Amino acid sequence: MVASTASFFFFSGSGCSQESKTDGPSIEHTADKPVVIKLTSLFNQSAPIQGESLKHFSGLVEKASGGNIRFKLYDPGKLVASMEVLDAVSAGKVDAGYSSPGFWMGKIPAAPLFTAAPFGPDSSEFLSWLLAGNGETLYQEMYDRYGFNVKAQICGMSPPETSGWFAREIKSRDDLEGLKIRFFGLGGSVMAKLGASISFLPPGEIFPALEKGVIDATEYAMPSMDEDLGFYKIVKYNYYPGWHQQSSALELLINNEVWNELSPTQKTLIEMACHDTTVYSIARGESTQAEVMLRNERERGVKNVTWSPEMLQLFNKAWREVAAEESSADPFFKKVYDDYSEFRKKYAVWGSKAYLPRPTVRDQ
Repeated sequence: MVASTASFFFFSGSGCSQESKTDGPSIEHTADKPVVIKLTSLFNQSAPIQGESLKHFSGLVEKASGGNIRFKLYDPGKLVASMEVLDAVSAGKVDAGYSSPGFWMGKIPAAPLFTAAPFGPDSSEFLSWLLAGNGETLYQEMYDRYGFNVKAQICGMSPPETSGWFAREIKSRDDLEGLKIRFFGLGGSVMAKLGASISFLPPGEIFPALEKGVIDATEYAMPSMDEDLGFYKIVKYNYYPGWHQQSSALELLINNEVWNELSPTQKTLIEMACHDTTVYSIARGESTQAEVMLRNERERGVKNVTWSPEMLQLFNKAWREVAAEESSADPFFKKVYDDYSEFRKKYAVWGSKAYLPRPTVRDQ
């Protein structure tokens, strides 16, 4: 796509006229060629938060550009399968994709660090590292280093997840031994270290696996998204807090050739829309979870269970071991994790003193 240069135009009705100027500097306007970008998503558009965020993003881009940029959205399986989004965008089989970096853990060991790390930061601290620290630079470096032909941008962020749906209470490490559970990212590595058998399934495959007994338990996301997938119909113990994902980043991937054909104005508008979508997704996610938790408890017999301090300590200890092992095994994981950890140490000087403890129900 080559941008054309023309004199400044204004539009009136269905026609356009060239504006004449008798004094002052000449004004030139770059007329960007309209573009339609086909985008395949790892998440259904109907999904709370993730699907909502994608539709918010595409609608905002189209409106702000006056229709000059349109994203044509496709649900998983319509163009490519869920877990093929990154490869398909990189190869140019599809223009763009919407996903989350941690889904590429099997290809890139460091990828989950750009979605969420166990016992990691909340959204504000995570965004501080990504957008004001070295996170975003390392994030693009990761895809470049591993040979993926994509422009990557953070384009959404969800608040804490629940840490699992179980058929029975989990009171000790013994209860995890041999448990077949779907678990995401580095949290899954922690659960495996504690004796669980881990499956890593895309969203659409979780409920059938749970229903058929292929897995005994699962985690996926926050209450509103878990409700959408119907886990409460099968298992009744929902555990909190989400120690494995205190905030989770979503991403926009655009094939580099497609990205490079866009004008500077078009690129900037897409970047701005991603920033807006990140704010939108955090606000939307935080505002809609309590009602689902109450509905689960009052109408569906779900028990919202808090992990004991002993279990959280167990998970944390196992996470430190996993982080050390991954850092030893993969130099780029170590590079990212070291930078992330150093940022968090500095942030803690501020974060440990600046904020009030989170309120409880009885504080209100």
